[in-house]
Amino acid sequence: MSSPHPVHVIDLTHPLVPGKVPAWPGHPCYNASLNSSLAKGQPANVHALTIGTHTGTHLDAPYHFFMDGVTVDRLDLTLLTAAPAVVADVRHRGAHERITWEDLSAAAMEVRRREARVLLLCTGWSRHWGQPNYSDHPWLDAEAAHRVLDLGVRVIGLDTLSPDELTPEKEGADVHRIVLGSGGVIVENLARLDTLVDSGWKSVVVSLLPLALEGCDGSPLRAVAWEGAQ
Repeated sequence: MSSPHPVHVIDLTHPLVPGKVPAWPGHPCYNASLNSSLAKGQPANVHALTIGTHTGTHLDAPYHFFMDGVTVDRLDLTLLTAAPAVVADVRHRGAHERITWEDLSAAAMEVRRREARVLLLCTGWSRHWGQPNYSDHPWLDAEAAHRVLDLGVRVIGLDTLSPDELTPEKEGADVHRIVLGSGGVIVENLARLDTLVDSGWKSVVVSLLPLALEGCDGSPLRAVAWEGAQ
């Protein structure tokens, strides 16, 4: 039976295409190859995947940086399923610029109003996905990260490679340690947050569900958003 109230969903996930997925140095490069093929007379099409826990649009669990941190299979899924979310528009920040608490002031008021536990930072940087300058993104100030957590936010998501500052001279991890050290979750490499901002939706809801990878530090995910009841 079809729903009497069709829901428009915005896919916040980058497609995984062999040879076109940015990978952190030392991380496995994504690949998908046919292991079984109907074209070769085999009974079904089956692909073999080469993939890392931080491939494409993915989630970082606390265990990513802390040995005693929660692993991805033990995360509280109520934080990640049909969760009220606030989107902060920080597209005015350019390459290697700091995202400050002042940049988040309007979003902070909305977080308080909706008691949201998910904050998404729209930098617009997903337009550089797969390009050499993708790692030149804006980054979140550490003090701002602390203050976001003080609001009750438990999940911070971005359309960038990392919430931290990345330069040839510095590979920061302050925000990772702040958020994951508090038991929070980071979602990276989101797509179409600009579409979400421009939608005009007042009550954004998201699902950011990882695979149940036992004992692992993160997972690729399918991230989606829709407008909830106001």
